[in-house]
Formats: sequence, C-alpha cells, structure tokens
Amino acid sequence: MAEKTDQKTVRQPAQDPAKGKLGFKLLPAGIALALALLIAFAIPVPQGVTPRAWHLLAMFVGVIAAIIGKAMPIGALSMVAITLVAVTGVTADAPENAIKDALSSFANPLIWLIGASIMISRGLLKTGLGARIGYFFIALFGRKTLGIGYSLALSELLLAPVTPSNTARAGGIIHPVMKAIAASYDSDPEKGTQGRMGRYLALVNYHGNPISSAMFITATAPNPLVVDIVAKATNSSIKLSWGTWALAMLLPGLAAMLLMPLALYWLYPPEIRETPNAAAFAKERLAELGPMNRGEKIMLAIFALLLALWAGVPAHIGGPAWAVDATATAFIGLSLLLLTGVLSWEDVLKEKSAWDTITWFAALVMMATFLNKLGLIAWFSHMLESGISHLGLGWAGAASLLVLAYLYAHYMFASTTAHITAMLGAFYAAGIALGAPPMLFALLMAAASSLMMTLTHYATGSSPVIYGSGYTTLGEWWKAGFAMSVLNLLVFTLIGGVWWKALGYW
Repeated sequence: MAEKTDQKTVRQPAQDPAKGKLGFKLLPAGIALALALLIAFAIPVPQGVTPRAWHLLAMFVGVIAAIIGKAMPIGALSMVAITLVAVTGVTADAPENAIKDALSSFANPLIWLIGASIMISRGLLKTGLGARIGYFFIALFGRKTLGIGYSLALSELLLAPVTPSNTARAGGIIHPVMKAIAASYDSDPEKGTQGRMGRYLALVNYHGNPISSAMFITATAPNPLVVDIVAKATNSSIKLSWGTWALAMLLPGLAAMLLMPLALYWLYPPEIRETPNAAAFAKERLAELGPMNRGEKIMLAIFALLLALWAGVPAHIGGPAWAVDATATAFIGLSLLLLTGVLSWEDVLKEKSAWDTITWFAALVMMATFLNKLGLIAWFSHMLESGISHLGLGWAGAASLLVLAYLYAHYMFASTTAHITAMLGAFYAAGIALGAPPMLFALLMAAASSLMMTLTHYATGSSPVIYGSGYTTLGEWWKAGFAMSVLNLLVFTLIGGVWWKALGYW
C-alpha cells in the first residue's frame, strides 16, 4: 500500500502590480513641478497681473512641461490639472464654484465634436472602407510611383473630414497600404532597398497629413482649440465654422497637396519610377475585399451626410432655420452608426483615443479659458506687442515674424495640443494689437497650427509611426520636414492670402 503524504499547498503571496512603481516619470515630473513652484513663489508677480492669474500660470506651465516631458499620459495629467484648479481655488473662493470652474469645459460643444468624430472614424477601420479607398486610388493612378504618391495624398484628403485622429488616418489607415505597395516592389528597409520607392512613399504618406489636417476643423483633434482661442481673443466676433474653415483652406490646401508629391519626388527621387504592377496589385487587393459590404455602404452614406451637414447645405437650400450645429451633426452620424449596427456601444467604449481626447481637451481648454478671464493672456500679448512694435516692421512684418516664431517653436514640442495651448492665444492677440487683419491672421495661425507637424519625427502622433517603419534616416526626415514647412508656408501665405481676399475675409 502506497504511503500517503500530506501535501500542503504553498501559497505565493499576491503580487501588488503597483509595487515599486510610480504613476509618473520622476525626472520630467520633477522638472515640471520645479518650474511651477519657481513661477508661483520665486518670481514676483509682475505689475498688471493678479496673484490668481500668476498662480494659474504656474500650474499651466507645469502641466505643459509635464506633457512635453511625457511625465504621465496626457489624460492622467489632465485629471491632475482639474484637481489642482478645484482644490486651490485659483479661479474662485467658494469650493463649490471652484469645482464647477474646473469641470466647466466638459460642456464645450467643440470638445464633443472631436470626441464624437473620433468615434465615427472607427467605422472606417472596422468596415474596411478606409483601406478600400486607398487601394481604389492606387488602382486608378498607380502606374507610376508619382501616381502612387498622389493616390496616397488623395486618400488622405478624402478621409480627413471624418478622421480627427491624424495618427489613425496617416498611421493606421494609409500607412499599411503604403507599406504593402512598397513591399510588392521589394522596397524594404531591412534589405536596404528603401530607396526603390519606400522612402518616397513614406514621406508622401506623412507630409499629406499636416496639409489635410489644416483643411478641416475635424481633421485633427487640436483644431477646435484654435477655433475656441480665436473666438475668445476676438470676443466671439470671429467664430470659425466648419464651412468657413473648409472654404478658406480649400484652395491653398489643394495647391499644397498638389505640390507636395512633386517636391518630395524632386528632393528624394525613387529609383523605380514606372510601376505598372502597382495598379494590378491594388486591383487584386480590391478583389480580395470583394464587393462593398453593408457596413461600408452605410459608412459611405453617413460620410456623405456629415459632409453635407458640416458644409451647411441644408441652410443654403432651406434658409437659416434648417442649419444644423457641427457638434449635433457629429452626434447624428454617431447615432446612425449605432442604430444601423455598424458600430456597437462596445466599439465606442473601446475607442480610448476619443475619451482620452475629451478629457485632456476639457482640462486644457478650461485652463486657457481662465488664463484669459483672469487677464494673463492680455498681459502677455501686450508684452509681445511692445517688444515687436519697436522693430518698426508694420503689421505685415510683425504678423510674419509671429507666424514664423510660432511655427518653428514646434521643434521644442512633441505635442501640437501643448504647443497651441501654450502659445496661440498670446501670439494671436499680439498680432491683432499690431494691426494684423483679425480674420487673415486667424487663418494663417490656424494653418500654421497643423503645418508645424511637418518638422520632426516627434512632431505629432503619426510621425513616430511612419518614421519608425525605417524608410528614412533622421537627417532625411528633418531635411524633408524643413523644406515642406517652407513650401507650405509660402503656399498658404501667398495663395491663401489672395484667396481669402477674394472671399472678403480681410
């Protein structure tokens, strides 16, 4: 008989997943905190600035520094910012009013416009419509490498109005199509053959993104922040609607998109220029996708409806009573996708970028709003105005200097949102004070807020995705970025300036 032995279950102590870990990066968080404390307590409050405004500035600088240093995810930092405003009472004495102020921007329609639009854009990925559009254009124009470049640019442009995540558009939809085409010609960074066409196509893939982002309010998440800042700086005398923005950016945007593939073709010419197989490859992929499914057809119909409503078509036909608010339009589109089953509520809940954007957007807009209400933006813009006015440049020279300084400051930023929040309000107010036509300057600064994404491999979310695929060196990326920034600025300033004059905007 076998001898029985007592077996004791040895229980391992439960591991604490947070043991030894902090929710933030120590060095960038320490730098951000030091900057905030330095401003709040070491630097005397300047004349003309209230202590409340100065302390809110200290918090604001600390938050922006933490975002730049990636001390925490931007949504988490936003929660900290909301908490600080609520508990310090920097905007109001009564605690119940302070928390209302801290949460006030969650009711901002522009924030929900972007959040709902990001949720809608999930349908492009889920149904496969985004990839189909890319392969469709390549099947049409892909007999030459330059034609493939234009196909990528057209796909980018077509998807932009309903894809507020420029990262999802360029990195999640267009980039896989671009890589598949490059791979079909054995243009592979791992084999050292990226020069065949992959380098050129990767750069076109990327540089179409800032241009399309500049063309529609709903093409990148920070654009409504630009609208909000401009409205506050002009006491709502300039409110850029979806249709006004789209019409203003139409001609310069199309011109820039037309020139971009040609400029990159000249700068980094591909070794393979004739690509008869690319069109056939795209047709094969379309054949694999098969006929448009129900979800794609519904997505396409809702896409068309959103564009019509955002462009104000009902109001143009039936009068002002038929106008539909831009944010309400986004909710119409989202509701239709949910009702038809193209998207489920689980899909919406899983769209983390939308909820993340709503959170950080609300926090940053709230802080920027109260910096303006407390007079800090007016004070800083007056300082800028005084410094530039002594140069005797006139309004055109002063506006040019401000746009250039604003755009190229993005070399120091890894977030367009942080950059816009930190600088746009003061720079725009200074330009108006120096005599720049408010609408002209608003459109130039709005364009620059997206065009600055051309510069670096960390400029926006799509840049590390495309740069990280290895088709270009760092030097090639930065060279192309600077060249495209100059070209885009010239196009939007010269062609845009004439176009906006013809539209009666200034």
